[in-house]
Amino acid sequence: MEATASKNRTGWLQELSLPFLTDEEISIIENASVRLAFKKGETIIKQGGQSTHVAFLEKGIVKFNYENDQNRNLILAIVSSPKILGGANLFYQNNNLFSIVAVEACSVILIEAHAILQLLRNNAMFSFSLLQLTSEMFRKTIINFVSLASKHKEGRIADIIIHLAENVYYSNVFQLSLTRKELAEFSSCSSENVIMTLSRWQKEKIIRCSGKEVEIVDINKLKLISKNG
Repeated sequence: MEATASKNRTGWLQELSLPFLTDEEISIIENASVRLAFKKGETIIKQGGQSTHVAFLEKGIVKFNYENDQNRNLILAIVSSPKILGGANLFYQNNNLFSIVAVEACSVILIEAHAILQLLRNNAMFSFSLLQLTSEMFRKTIINFVSLASKHKEGRIADIIIHLAENVYYSNVFQLSLTRKELAEFSSCSSENVIMTLSRWQKEKIIRCSGKEVEIVDINKLKLISKNG
């Protein structure tokens, strides 16, 4: 993890879709934030740690991890930049409910929570926009849990592949940043089930896998698998 100076960063605030901040409010955020570089596998926010910052993912892909009492790890979400991370901890300030871990090299802006709370109290449009951004992220997490609860393993794995293509890599051909183990944790399947399912879909020409590259060859069949669960 490396820190860099955090001046002249109005650009990332625009990416955050908050154009209605005043110059003074922008200065408040800039003076209370730092840009950090995280390597693949490094923890950005740790489950159980004190909630002191809101994170903005400027570049890269991260996963939201939850470890239960049996030390089983579950991936709640996979998100790519630009994205606000950890906004919910402003309203639950005791401890972080989950960990955020870099799936690939990431650039992250950490903003001190007290600065964000100050703006939330004084700028209604800022409050509304931040609520929209965090709500959309957690909406996708809830949809994933509905899939886990209501579908068989093939439907869950299909949902994950479609999600990665549509919401993370934005292409039906992508270099997969996740390991098979992480795909298993995201779909609540065993690694063996994930490997066998992807291999069968490749034989059926639904997807193509070559090393880390994944291509959805027949999106309609994949969506039908997802629909049938």
